[in-house]
Amino acid sequence: MKRLLVALMLGLVILAMVFPAPGFAKEKKLVYGYVTPGPDTWYKKGVDGFVWTAKMLGIDTIVLNSDYDASKEVSNIESLVTQGVDGMAIFSFNPQGAITAARKCQEAGIPLVTVDNCGQALSSEYDIVAAIDFDWAAMGKNYAEYMAEHYPGKKVALITGLLEHLPVQMINAAMKERMGELGKNQIVAMRDGKYDPPVAVNQVQDLVQSGLEFDILWIMNEDMAAAVVRYLKGEGILDRYIVMAQNGSPVGIPLVKAGEMDYTISSSPGWEGMVALLALHQHVVGDSKELNQWIMLPVIPVTKDTSLDKRKVVPWDTDEVWLELTREYLPALGGYLPAEAPKQ
Repeated sequence: MKRLLVALMLGLVILAMVFPAPGFAKEKKLVYGYVTPGPDTWYKKGVDGFVWTAKMLGIDTIVLNSDYDASKEVSNIESLVTQGVDGMAIFSFNPQGAITAARKCQEAGIPLVTVDNCGQALSSEYDIVAAIDFDWAAMGKNYAEYMAEHYPGKKVALITGLLEHLPVQMINAAMKERMGELGKNQIVAMRDGKYDPPVAVNQVQDLVQSGLEFDILWIMNEDMAAAVVRYLKGEGILDRYIVMAQNGSPVGIPLVKAGEMDYTISSSPGWEGMVALLALHQHVVGDSKELNQWIMLPVIPVTKDTSLDKRKVVPWDTDEVWLELTREYLPALGGYLPAEAPKQ
C-alpha cells in the first residue's frame, strides 16, 4: 500500500510539472527587453522611464546598449530573442535597426514597440505593436504659428540637428510649409548643428559675422541653445536675437526662466519610455490586439509663464506627474498605473 501511495504521489508530481494548473502561466513574471542606441542622456532617460514603469507593474527588464554599433544592435536584438523575453522595445539609431527588430520579433512571436523611429517600422512588411513618437511635424507647425503670432515680420535662422536625421527633416519641413501658408516669417538660413554645441556656436558665429540679417535663432536642442546663448552673451549681443529651442530639458528650462530663451517645446524622453512600456504591456497581457499603432506624445509649449508647471515642462527624470499626464492624454494606457507612484 505504501509503495502504491508513493507511486501515485510521484505520478501526480510529474503530471503537475507536465500539465500545470490553469492560471499557472498567468502567474509567471513577465520580462521585457529594451535595446537602447547609446549612452547619451536622452537615451538614458528613456530607459529610466521604461524600467521605472515596469517596476511599478511588477515586471522585470533586460536593457542592452548598442553603443551606436549596428552589428552590436543586431546582436542585442538576437540576445533578447534567445532569452525569450515576453516583449521588446527598441530605440534604434538607424532606420534599419528597427526593421530588423520587427522581422526577428515577428519570427519569434515577440511583441515589439519602437521608440523615436518616426513610424518608419510601420511602413515595413512586418507587424509591430506600436511606434511611440513625438509629433515632429506638429512641432514644426507650432513654432511657425508662435512666430507668426508673436513676431510677425521677423526673419529666422535655423540651427538644426543632423540634417540627415528624420526628425530634423520633419520639423524643418513642417515649419517651412506653415510659414509659407501664414506669410508672416521667412527662413533666411539653415545650418547643420550636428547636435554638437561647439558646432552650433561656430555656425551662429559665422552667421553673425556674415552680416546676414535675422532676428530669430531657432535651435534644434537645448544643449546647443545653451552654448549659443553663452556665446551671444559673451559678445554682448544676446539682446539682438530671439532664441527658441526644442526639448524642455533641465539645461533649457533655466534659460527660459531667465528670459534668455523665449520659447521651447517640452519633449520628455522619460515619459516616452513610460508610454512605450505601457503600450507593450497592454498587448502582452491581451487587453489589445491592435497592431501597427502610431502613438504620438502631445506637443506641450513652454514659455516663461509656464516654466514652473510640471504639466507644461514635463520632467525628464522619473516623476509622478507622468502618471497624471498619461491618464489625461492616453487614458487606455493610464489605466495600468497605480493611483500614486511608489516612493523612490
